[in-house]
Amino acid sequence: MNTRLVAARVVTRVVQQGDSLTAALDSVFHRTVADTKTGKTWESNDKAFIQALCYGVCRQYHRLDSIVTVLVSKPIKDLEVKSLLLVGLYQLAYMRVKPYAAVSETVLAVHKKPWAKALVNAVLRSYLRDKDNLEAKVDASETSALSHPDWIIRQLQMDWSEQAQDCLKANNLPPPMALRVNLSKTSRDDYLKKLTVQGISAASVGFTRSAIILDNPMPVEQLPDFDAGFVSVQDTGAQLAAELLDVQVGHRVLDICAAPGGKAAHVLEIQSQLKELIAVDIDETRMQRVTENLARLGLQAHLIVADATKPEAWWDGRQFDRILVDAPCSASGVIRRHPDIKILRRAEDIPTLQLLQSKLLDAIWPLLAPGGVMLYATCSVFKLENEQQIKAFLAKHPDAEEVSIETQWGIVRDCGRQILTGESNMDGFYYARLRKHE
Repeated sequence: MNTRLVAARVVTRVVQQGDSLTAALDSVFHRTVADTKTGKTWESNDKAFIQALCYGVCRQYHRLDSIVTVLVSKPIKDLEVKSLLLVGLYQLAYMRVKPYAAVSETVLAVHKKPWAKALVNAVLRSYLRDKDNLEAKVDASETSALSHPDWIIRQLQMDWSEQAQDCLKANNLPPPMALRVNLSKTSRDDYLKKLTVQGISAASVGFTRSAIILDNPMPVEQLPDFDAGFVSVQDTGAQLAAELLDVQVGHRVLDICAAPGGKAAHVLEIQSQLKELIAVDIDETRMQRVTENLARLGLQAHLIVADATKPEAWWDGRQFDRILVDAPCSASGVIRRHPDIKILRRAEDIPTLQLLQSKLLDAIWPLLAPGGVMLYATCSVFKLENEQQIKAFLAKHPDAEEVSIETQWGIVRDCGRQILTGESNMDGFYYARLRKHE
């Protein structure tokens, strides 16, 4: 099957059906190619090319869409054909594919639609003839130049006027591949030596105990002792959660909205003598990933599939020493890792998420023991979901106090600490620590 057509169909599922890019790609790669007689599966090079196309088109969607609008005389109703145009333009504008190959192979991807073949060929060749003028024209629009929806641009400019441009630019770059060394199995220095022996260039991150960033991303299967649980893939910003929780021997720990389990696993890796760790998530399918990740790492936790806002249905009445609330959010801090967020997320989603975050905090707070610490975490860079959420919570709960986060990363806020996308190669994260009065 033509790889450009596969990529276009994945993009169409994201744009038209609202599927996440991860889910759309998984559905493609978990199937065999249409030739059932041979049972042929995807070649690794084909998979890599399809992924590059899909992530690239989603990352530059708003800019590419503007170019298409300029180049066609009327809207294209067939979304698969439009997605093929986006795939073709992405190759010409951002990849090292030879122009003649990009055009001819994209045209070939149009099946049984002669009108579409002519259109795709004409649009791509028009772009090549007048590339500089076309790009200058569309980049007069901020939405196109920054390749973000207007509402995200406005929100970032309102929240972070001085840093907004850098944050938006960082969102359009591929993320680095960060690893979390399993400190219960090896030291970071020893794992770095393993990488060096295999010719893999990497560096440690100074303000964490476990983080390593690779010079170049690679399949996890090529990482030494990955299957043995010596290392996991996790952004450096996400790795800060376990250290901020400061779990101690004998603690009872609760992880709310735990899937896919990276933060829970990290807690267990750095403190093996917990009394218990309970991980709760409402999504049974995502909770299966927690099970798989813990199994690979040789770790154990009590996993509960339940609605965290209704603890009366699953809580045993015993309070916790530490609670991590990894709250559902806009995911505006991980756009570079999940560029489909720019297509799928809407401004009207934010008030709904704010309400859910507030409901979670109020529901879980009684589960924290006096003197215990709750860590509120999001992968958002919007103040509405972060510092403003915590200010509102503290105003409602006189038995809660903020515990300041003294560190070299992030931006200190009235409540909590904010990491903006790109800082020290991290995704965007927010953290606030709250202690319950004794």
